[in-house]
Amino acid sequence: MPTIATIVGARPQFIKAAVVSRAFREHRPAVREVLVHTGQHYDANMSDIFFAELDIPRPDYHLGIGGGTHGQNTGRMIEAIEGVLLRQRPDWVLVYGDTDSTLAGALAAVKLHIPVAHVEAGLRSFNRRMPEEINRVLTDHAADLLFTPTDTATRNLTHEGMAGEKVQQVGDVMYDAALYYGERAEQRSRILDTLGLVANRYILVTLHRAENTDDPERMRNILAGFAESPQPIVWPLHPRTRKRLADFGLTLPDTVQVIDPVGYLDMVMLEKHAALIATDSGGVQKEAYFHRVPCLTLREETEWVELVEAGANRLVGTAPAAIGEGLAQAGATGRNPTAGLYGMGDAGVRIGEILSALAA
Repeated sequence: MPTIATIVGARPQFIKAAVVSRAFREHRPAVREVLVHTGQHYDANMSDIFFAELDIPRPDYHLGIGGGTHGQNTGRMIEAIEGVLLRQRPDWVLVYGDTDSTLAGALAAVKLHIPVAHVEAGLRSFNRRMPEEINRVLTDHAADLLFTPTDTATRNLTHEGMAGEKVQQVGDVMYDAALYYGERAEQRSRILDTLGLVANRYILVTLHRAENTDDPERMRNILAGFAESPQPIVWPLHPRTRKRLADFGLTLPDTVQVIDPVGYLDMVMLEKHAALIATDSGGVQKEAYFHRVPCLTLREETEWVELVEAGANRLVGTAPAAIGEGLAQAGATGRNPTAGLYGMGDAGVRIGEILSALAA
């Protein structure tokens, strides 16, 4: 039976893997998937709960690697993943996104001459100071098969000399997930009642990128912008961000309600019913669009340029005045239109069919 080794390690990858893993399970003839969790996100609220909520099979391997620097994590992951691949001898290795786990999985595989497929290929922020940018560029150039989500991503690869059958534009698996899990969240999540929130009367914040959280001046400016919010801010606080705030001696403004990280279905509900989302996450920018919620991106650039061009997303950086001005418009602009920027909601099925045929 053909075997595909899937490498995951961070929260967004669990969601993407859920879509494609379901396609593998439903595909005939059968494909065996070996799921490898690097442990990059090792907090239970940031990993374990997702396997239960998203119906992902439990990992076949949990490597337990996390908490170090980018170099430490990547090196340890390469060594551990190589050991798994030597034992399993998969026909393909499948990686997602732009994390240290993504790059480690790709490097471990290519050194063993195992072909690599990269889901969410071709994204570029053109900011080489971002670890994620280095991860995605190197992974794309190492991979044998590149699944792109958008026209822009496909063009980026063409400009870098990658084209032909190696590049398959399939749409975005996150759109698949939004369609599949949106209704489930409405049925199962009680997060709005638990937090006493009124739909379209709060702003949702997510913040985790090192370029923001590791810079005390940028964090101070972001908090100053949050202080100007006319609506209450709900902020599921990443453990790493919480530690940085304490290290820098920064206090949160009264407009902010901090909560612990939540499960995926609760996060979907918070996103769907927010008046506005402010984030530095690439994935959350798209999820805001899928749920037709206006988005402010707390960065100077984004991989998802089509969202800015469509008017669904505004880049505001970390200037307090720009953040405050953007937050003041929460709920005033109405819901974003959906324009089919990310495929037809069948990316997972298409990836499953292509990879299953190649593996066989």
